[in-house]
Amino acid sequence: MSFFSLASACSSLGVKSSSLTVQLGFHSNENNGFPGAFLSSPKKTKIKKFSIACSSSTADPLLVKAARGEPVSRPPAWMMRQAGRYMAVYRKLAEKHQSFRRRSETTDLIVEISLQPWEAFRPDGVIIFSDILTPLPAFGVPFDIEDVRGPVIQSPIRSEDGLKSLHPIDLEKLHFVGESLKILRQEVGGHAAVLGFVGAPWTIATYIVEGGTTRTYTTIKSMCHTAPNLLRTLLSHLTKTISEYIIYQVESGAHCIQIFDSWGGQLPPDMWEQWSKPYITEIVSLVRSKCPNTPLVLYINGNGGLLERMKGTGVDVIGLDWTVDMADGRKRLGSDISVQGNVDPAYLFSSLPAVTEEIQRVVKCAGPRGHILNLGHGILVGTPEEAVAHFFEVTKSLKYDSSFQNHAVEESKLVV
Repeated sequence: MSFFSLASACSSLGVKSSSLTVQLGFHSNENNGFPGAFLSSPKKTKIKKFSIACSSSTADPLLVKAARGEPVSRPPAWMMRQAGRYMAVYRKLAEKHQSFRRRSETTDLIVEISLQPWEAFRPDGVIIFSDILTPLPAFGVPFDIEDVRGPVIQSPIRSEDGLKSLHPIDLEKLHFVGESLKILRQEVGGHAAVLGFVGAPWTIATYIVEGGTTRTYTTIKSMCHTAPNLLRTLLSHLTKTISEYIIYQVESGAHCIQIFDSWGGQLPPDMWEQWSKPYITEIVSLVRSKCPNTPLVLYINGNGGLLERMKGTGVDVIGLDWTVDMADGRKRLGSDISVQGNVDPAYLFSSLPAVTEEIQRVVKCAGPRGHILNLGHGILVGTPEEAVAHFFEVTKSLKYDSSFQNHAVEESKLVV
């Protein structure tokens, strides 16, 4: 088996080349050191009680170490939306259980779906199968999901009277989330990080105010000027409930939490600074007070104009979408924060050698410390499963040069 070191593709942007060794030749999933039949029936799984996972440990999964900026042998990898419709096994299950709400709010189904990509590809992160809107009914905002329109909120909040329907989050109504995380933690053991996630206050508010999905966000954007106190009250309530929901997920077994401000990129940077950033910053502060060492990731779709502002929230990891050059993103953010991403999901429709080259480029540009390999957005419907398998096989074949990694922090400081 031969080895070679990647040549630099990032020097033009002022990012020093990381020394990365690539092992040629890949192993099948069965040879990754895990048993083939791994999933036991969720109904028969004894759920253990987990305490808040806040302390650093040598037993921490690779992804958690990378999120904290600790030395790792290679970049860990997972994919946003890695459980879903691109997988034949998921489509078969969805034919039997046609309601998305049922699939995402039933413990047995959540666990089974969350583990489908784990069984197939062995990613370094296993994210719970859920939705950012899942907790809404638990604090007074019922919603439906229609085939054509998607999520629909019949009574959007656009007045002081609408605020009266809100109440503190009832975590008992989200028991299926806690139960699923406990089981996932047991099923993957220490071989991967279990990931939870939430929507950021601004993003959740867009659904609550607009009444569902929208392309223009005119109602909530105009509210910033016509009813700012109303909107601030809503965002403050969401901040508290989302913080409690994050802590609940961590207590249930999540190693790491990703905050999706999916529609934050629809705001001009100065508006995001005013209407999204303060609430995310408060969430970070509240969660830190309970579990200071649990890594928090922030992802915004279309975040090229927000990177420096995102760093100011205090999160541990910034997720870059595919429109940001990784070398430029690393240069702008510096070496004192971890990054995640950012292969264009469309690359997975290309030839496998093209996928390999892009993975190597992104990893090298990100540097040997504080990088979690991911796509720059969720995996697309129709993505070949062969390409997904190849993505993870290539990642597992990479190896950082330990001699370079010992000096990575110093060199990154010189770059910045």
